[in-house]
Amino acid sequence: MTDLVLLSAGAAKALVEGIAGAFHRETGAMIRGTFGAVGSMRDKLAAGEACDAFVSTAAILDALVGEGRIVAASIRPIGRVRTGVAVLEGVPVPPLADADALADALRAAPAIFLPDPERATAGVHFVRVLDRLGLLATLGSRLKTYPNGATAMRELAQCALPGAIGCTQVTEILYTPGVVLAALLPREFELATMYSAAVCTGAASPGLAATFVEWMCGEPAAELRASGGFEA
Repeated sequence: MTDLVLLSAGAAKALVEGIAGAFHRETGAMIRGTFGAVGSMRDKLAAGEACDAFVSTAAILDALVGEGRIVAASIRPIGRVRTGVAVLEGVPVPPLADADALADALRAAPAIFLPDPERATAGVHFVRVLDRLGLLATLGSRLKTYPNGATAMRELAQCALPGAIGCTQVTEILYTPGVVLAALLPREFELATMYSAAVCTGAASPGLAATFVEWMCGEPAAELRASGGFEA
């Protein structure tokens, strides 16, 4: 059995890892996944990188259908993911209920961890939030950016600065040891992103890719999706 080659948004990394063992036992195939900001994964696919299945935002998948890179009929929703604020495990959680409270917490933070502000869904959005709060210029030197949210949260977990804070999608916060979800972004800044999985038109193993999509989006991963922050 050949392996499944996957390009995936970082938001789904832990979910893929969570089903990988059972998927291998059931199909005999290993999942060879590359994870990162949705923009980076889209660029890899567009550049011709081998890919059987693709996981990304619904909007990007729709665009890729138009480019002939995704089998439209294969697209299945994984779930909606909200964006939240993370703090180190065991530290007091600052008030974050509204824009003023969020701004105060950010001003007090010695370091702010986030994914790629140009290619990652949450990173792009959070920079816009900082701009709307009038904090982008003043806090720019404190921003610690990484290729994806999972890496940003891992670095936050290792940070020794009291009061350090992070922002990314809830899935990447919940799956990272050492950090906790302090709160969702206040309602006026809310971001909820729908993720989906699909088979690539250039898949070397389209049948296996279709099986993977069913696993990700169907009953086998339902509990993992719910516990990991994917909303039905």
